[in-house]
Amino acid sequence: MTTVATTTKEVFGVYRPGSTHMVGDGFPVRNLFPSNDLDRAVDPFLMLDYAGPRYFEPTDHPRGVGEHPHRGFETVTILYEGVVAHRDSAGNAGVIGPGDVQWMTAASGVVHEELHEKKFAKKGGTLQAIQLWVNLPRASKMSAPGYQTILNADIPAIDLGGGGKLRVIAGSFQGRKGPARTFTPIQLYDLQLKAEAPLSLTFPDGHNMSLFVLQGSISVNGSSNAGEAELIVCKRHGSQVTIEAQVDSRLLVMSGEPIEEPIARYGPFVMNTQAELVQAVQDYQAGKMGHLS
Repeated sequence: MTTVATTTKEVFGVYRPGSTHMVGDGFPVRNLFPSNDLDRAVDPFLMLDYAGPRYFEPTDHPRGVGEHPHRGFETVTILYEGVVAHRDSAGNAGVIGPGDVQWMTAASGVVHEELHEKKFAKKGGTLQAIQLWVNLPRASKMSAPGYQTILNADIPAIDLGGGGKLRVIAGSFQGRKGPARTFTPIQLYDLQLKAEAPLSLTFPDGHNMSLFVLQGSISVNGSSNAGEAELIVCKRHGSQVTIEAQVDSRLLVMSGEPIEEPIARYGPFVMNTQAELVQAVQDYQAGKMGHLS
């Protein structure tokens, strides 16, 4: 019997939000990347915006982000508090609440809006969410748009033997597979970790891996520490990461196989070349990505 030794994924760095701004009038975000210039270290992930937590007063006019386009990647919205409604030019619509995930594949191009759901807006309440942008490989950037509403009830939740709970949004853990369909190998976990209950996670050697702290404080591999709204990024080499929470904590764990292709960005478009960005703008202006009625 051959034993395969696991090696530790060392920490690449610890990062605080690189910018703070408002997205539309309904999403006050702290951005962890790309504002920290981490493209290669977090590939295939392109962006992490942490929205809230913030209380919004009641209103008859739902706040949020109106009609806008995307091409070349996927948007993933993970909701912790509040209720958000989505609608897009491909005819998809959905409402997500606490624990739910919205996974939109913009690919060749789509126009959408994200607003506080009407009843939530009218009542008022706290919004807390993460939005990730996940890159698509060149071969898939111009594929058909898609949409997944992933409900809390459909996300496997694994009890960590009294040490907390891990929900598998994408990828797998202990034989349980997450419901998200992805274009490249991705592990995405919503992790609630009890204080002083170390957890070791294993990822493929060569995959990028990072941890975002929503609440609490943690240490990784017994040394690097991070608190609320901070990101720990690990190196690609190695496979094992040991996480310990100093107090009860909630984390988003992200890992994926790097795509390692050129990245060209312009606002809501992420392609491989500047020429493709110009084409994306022209296609949107010509109405080829559709509009919301």
